[in-house]
Amino acid sequence: MSPLPKRALLAITSYHGPFYPNGDPTGLYYTEALHPYTVLTEAGFQVDLASETGEYGIDPHSVNKSAISDADALVYNDKKSEFNQQLAHIKKASDLDPTAYGLFFASAGHGTLFDYPKASGLISIAESVWARGGIVSAVCHAPAILPHIKDQKTGKSIINGRNVTGFTDKGEVELNLMDKIKELGLVPIAQGATQAGATYKEPEGAFDVYTVVDGRLVTGANPPSAHATAVKAVEAFGKL
Repeated sequence: MSPLPKRALLAITSYHGPFYPNGDPTGLYYTEALHPYTVLTEAGFQVDLASETGEYGIDPHSVNKSAISDADALVYNDKKSEFNQQLAHIKKASDLDPTAYGLFFASAGHGTLFDYPKASGLISIAESVWARGGIVSAVCHAPAILPHIKDQKTGKSIINGRNVTGFTDKGEVELNLMDKIKELGLVPIAQGATQAGATYKEPEGAFDVYTVVDGRLVTGANPPSAHATAVKAVEAFGKL
């Protein structure tokens, strides 16, 4: 049994500004937070939602009919659902006690490419969790935060010398977003991971369910992998 608190911090991007070529904003990819939240709470974790600024916005592309199941749409459209109530009362990362958490899970959306690399409040919580022997997990574009989470023993990123996954370059190309990412000077997940000394692994298909577990580091490749990534994170916590 882990001596760490069975409490998880579910990180949310605070960026909700223009991104898509048509001018639509990006932000939180809704199910990449909903699915981990559901897995974690069902596993008995107390879960807090936090962003760097205490604010958030949902990527509209993540809740259109082609991107969300009927069951998830019911949750999204119910303002009184437990998850939506948590989102409505999202916390500011710097207001939280990092030692209260034994698991850090970073949800995603393209918004994370903008704010996660500089999200000092979220990063400090993740660094505390890692230093105390806890689990750090991220899915899809959320691994944008991982190069900036330092191992206090080595001074290097916690992903240095480890295997990770995240949203693929070919996925960005399929979505016709790679040119926009380059135009904005954002760092794609594979590039950021390799620059931090990690070995980047990717699924055969950009949207295939795919996870990578390397000790206490658990990553997933895309929206369909959010549930499986959280399951693997819970399993890893149980082995501590």
